[in-house]
Amino acid sequence: MAVMHGTDGQDEMNHCCNPQPSGGSARATTAPWPDTASGERRRSGAEHLYIDLTGGEYVMGDAFAEGYPSDGERPLHRVYVSGFAISATTVTNHEFSAFASETGYRTEAEEYGSSAVFHSAVMAHRRDVLGAAVGAEWWLNVRGADWRHPAGGLSDWKDISDHPVVHVSWRDAVAYCAWAGARLPTEAEWEYAARGGHDGRRFPWGQELTPGGENRCNIWHGVFPTHNTLDDGYLTTAPVRSFPPNDFGLYEMTGNVWEWCADWFSTSYYQESPNRDPRGPSSGVARVTRGGSYLCHHSYCHRYRVAARSANTPESSTGNCGFRVIRG
Repeated sequence: MAVMHGTDGQDEMNHCCNPQPSGGSARATTAPWPDTASGERRRSGAEHLYIDLTGGEYVMGDAFAEGYPSDGERPLHRVYVSGFAISATTVTNHEFSAFASETGYRTEAEEYGSSAVFHSAVMAHRRDVLGAAVGAEWWLNVRGADWRHPAGGLSDWKDISDHPVVHVSWRDAVAYCAWAGARLPTEAEWEYAARGGHDGRRFPWGQELTPGGENRCNIWHGVFPTHNTLDDGYLTTAPVRSFPPNDFGLYEMTGNVWEWCADWFSTSYYQESPNRDPRGPSSGVARVTRGGSYLCHHSYCHRYRVAARSANTPESSTGNCGFRVIRG
């Protein structure tokens, strides 16, 4: 298993959250921005609770100059996004199971035969632990880990059916969207939704991480990666709706799991981004992920802010990355 260092030939990124699959290779690719919203939804299992957003203008990017320079969170720029409807939560294991059951779809992790699991969360036979990610040894490549077995072969999604689905690649997420009559959000749509109608905030709820001492998201507490105090109640994923929603009624827009976006990633895109409905570069190596995860910690990955950006190659899957869907 290799950890991705760099995306589009520019500055390297610290992708400690996002190991690639074993044997994965990063290469530049050109593809159209996916239009998976055409057609009607095909079954009731895809009936997500959508929140209708009218769209509007906001200031996108890091207002505090506290992000990683190589992530490309600046310059600040005004963006207008058209109206859309977004799912109130990330797609859950139960929802993804309806898709897999109806279509027989096999995820890329299932095809590869393994995926990345956080070291202290593994539920698998020792023989199925195939190795650690270079430079991020807390990630173990576990044979049999996939969305059905989130912690390895001795785990079962049915035990956590209301948790976000994980071990899904960008391509898996797009396949689900096509079935559900939905699409992935653009990066600009995602940040607009996460901000909940407020410019200049660090987090969906305000400026302080724990206002009044209250945990508002599922991230790492303690000393990463060896000791988690579980102050927020969770070592890995939490059930959706575990924390209060933002002012748009959207849950867990930061923490819990990274969320795939439609866009290719570029560290320099904000310097040239159009100010109306930007859709990201026309080509790239990695796709944008947003929101941070249960592994984010201020000591190494301060990416649970609404402006923070990360990325991974579209075939990659991990135990801390999922997605939510939109229409419109």
